[in-house]
This record gives sequence, C-alpha cells and structure tokens, in this order.
Amino acid sequence: MPAGQLNERMGIEVLSATLEEVRGRMPVAGNLQPYGLLHGGASGVLAETLGSTLAALHALPERFPVGLELACTHHRAVTEGWVTGVARPLHVGRSTSTHEIVLTDDQGRRTCTAKLTCLHRDTSP
Repeated sequence: MPAGQLNERMGIEVLSATLEEVRGRMPVAGNLQPYGLLHGGASGVLAETLGSTLAALHALPERFPVGLELACTHHRAVTEGWVTGVARPLHVGRSTSTHEIVLTDDQGRRTCTAKLTCLHRDTSP
C-alpha cells in the first residue's frame, strides 16, 4: 500500500493477501462518528480497501481495477478495539469482479457485510 494515502490515515493494515482472500484490520479509535461509534464510512473504506486489493490481485498487470459499486450493511455498533475484514471473490471475470467483505469485531461478531464490484480497465485511469 502506498504511504500517505487514506488507508494509512485510517490505520488500515493488510495482514495477508492471496487470490482466495485478503485479510486486514483497522483500529476503531480515530475512526468514530460524533456519538462514539465506528463510523459507517470507515467500515466502507476498510471494505473497499480489502476488496480492491483482491480485485488487483486478479486483474493486474494486464488490467487495472476501479470500483463501480460498494454496498454496506451495518449489523452492529463497535466502540473500541479493532475491526477485522476478510474479502473473498464472488465472481472474477475478464472485465468485472465482485467481492464479499465481512467485517467483525474483536469478539468475532459480524459488524458489517459489504459487496464491492470492480471494473477491470484496459488502461489505468
């Protein structure tokens, strides 16, 4: 991951990356909304980071993935600790890929389910 980008500012760490899954985590501290809960947008950033990384593993170097759609369902609030995410492919084609990303809290409870669809472009944007 390049330094100085959003993933670094939010404390996102990619823990492992294979063609089957990408795992990462993000601290809750520093990513809260005004009521003291993990911001839903922060969950979206973690989900898109992990899903985009998985798309890149499948598409690069011949094609360049860009996000088309991200949908997040938030299941439970998180107020402390870490959120861990696992991205797995649902569909990988030549021109698109779709990935499911499941986020859990430190107790292993599902906090968010996300789906990311990426377009695989012939050229970088």
